Amino acid sequence: MESGSERFETLVPPALAGERLDRALAALHPAGLSRSRLKALIEEGRVCVAGATITEPSRKVKEGETLDVDLPAAREATQAAEDIALQVVFEDDSLIVIDKPAGLVVHPAPGNAGGTLVNALLAHCRGSLSGIGGVERPGIVHRLDKDTSGLMVAAKTDRAHRHLSAQFARHDVERLYAAIVRGRPRPTEGDIEGNIGRDPNNRKRMALVKTGGKSARTHYRTVEPFGQRAALVECRLATGRTHQIRVHMASIGCPLVGDAVYARKARTKGDALDATMAAFPRQALDAFVLGFLHPETGERLRFARAYAPDIERLRSELAAAAKVAA
Repeated sequence: MESGSERFETLVPPALAGERLDRALAALHPAGLSRSRLKALIEEGRVCVAGATITEPSRKVKEGETLDVDLPAAREATQAAEDIALQVVFEDDSLIVIDKPAGLVVHPAPGNAGGTLVNALLAHCRGSLSGIGGVERPGIVHRLDKDTSGLMVAAKTDRAHRHLSAQFARHDVERLYAAIVRGRPRPTEGDIEGNIGRDPNNRKRMALVKTGGKSARTHYRTVEPFGQRAALVECRLATGRTHQIRVHMASIGCPLVGDAVYARKARTKGDALDATMAAFPRQALDAFVLGFLHPETGERLRFARAYAPDIERLRSELAAAAKVAA
């Protein structure tokens, strides 16, 4: 082992016998490392199985085998720190909770190499981040879409990252969203369930799928109807899949106002209510409650705020327009 590296050792349980090495490690590693990161470590010769170095990620593991991972010491972040203003709700040595505005991308990606939440956190937390996964970076344990506003937590230490990742994996995190949808949900409250995966007809979209995908459940409650053509609902996530609320609400005929991906072209009456919905520039989705256990103290933390200003403004305008249309 090189200086500063960490070692992780575990045994293959019966449930993972016959699984690919990279998949097995992704399921077992407490740091919540991605399969792609673990695959790279395997190919670099940093993983031993039963004492032998293995460089093939597809190698099948056997029950009882010892898996030994040499995790390299933290190296400097590849993303640049950028002085981007953040609305910090809570911060200590372990984690930071921020209120992400709509329009801010969470993580650098093709087309968004900079100007992201990660770039902002690298600047804000400079000098206080440990090497999560061998790279000095904030521990992003969940995401919000670019055009979704709301509360997010990021880890500042490996230990916090592991604990928070485990809570999200167990679906132990409280997440409550405000959504303004087209139509009026029937019934007014209920659960939407169905596996979510890539849309076989459009790989840029997610969809409810009959085979494959990941199980997903959303509980929704209608808070305020605006006639029969729109409603404010609150959605509580039991799982956290990509675009979950957007896909689930669209599946019951109530897509989010402003959702250019999942909202089909709707019939309109051409009145103020329709004009108000058409003018809203983003999907009307706001994560206004976030709760989890502090990874160090075990204390239950719960953060709640009023709806985002543009969501509240849309709600008010739709309420007024619905009264005129009635």
